[in-house]
Amino acid sequence: MSSKFTSPALTAAALVAMMASSARAADYVQAPGSTLAFASKYDGEVFSGRFGSFSTTLSFDPAKLAASKLDVTIGLAGTKTGNEDRDSTLQSADFFDVAKFAQARYTATKFRSLGGNQYAADGNLTLRGVTKPVTLTFTWTPGAQPVLAGKATVKRLDFGVGGGDWTDTSSLPNEVAISTKVVFKAK
Repeated sequence: MSSKFTSPALTAAALVAMMASSARAADYVQAPGSTLAFASKYDGEVFSGRFGSFSTTLSFDPAKLAASKLDVTIGLAGTKTGNEDRDSTLQSADFFDVAKFAQARYTATKFRSLGGNQYAADGNLTLRGVTKPVTLTFTWTPGAQPVLAGKATVKRLDFGVGGGDWTDTSSLPNEVAISTKVVFKAK
């Protein structure tokens, strides 16, 4: 004779546990080979650079966008453009002010499908103590080491980047193009 031990509370707990595990997206951390870059113009000349460091964690599953999360911490010290004068200016109080604000952070919890393997992450960027919405559009390439390749536009003056004489957008545009390629591994 077999007996079953069940109760409504035990059954409900099992269902909640199953739903929680099925609602979670896959968890990833940044792997080697990842890049985070920016591009702008100065007096009509295009220049680009790379941030000193960055670290990314991602929970993502195209079938479970509501459970997705992105968190990027960006080290501003060591940002390089290939021009020593420009690099030191970027570290100064008029730009990143790394003495006061060593890091920037981007977080997103709202994701949208744009069709195919194209997505948008609607998040917030915190830079120089200011938080503003920024949308990252990206392609997602699944696999053993999935890749997120994305782009965003940041309005530097919204964050106080480029104060003083640098507020003149005729020599340095307000819009800065951000691009990233993040290679992931399972967490």
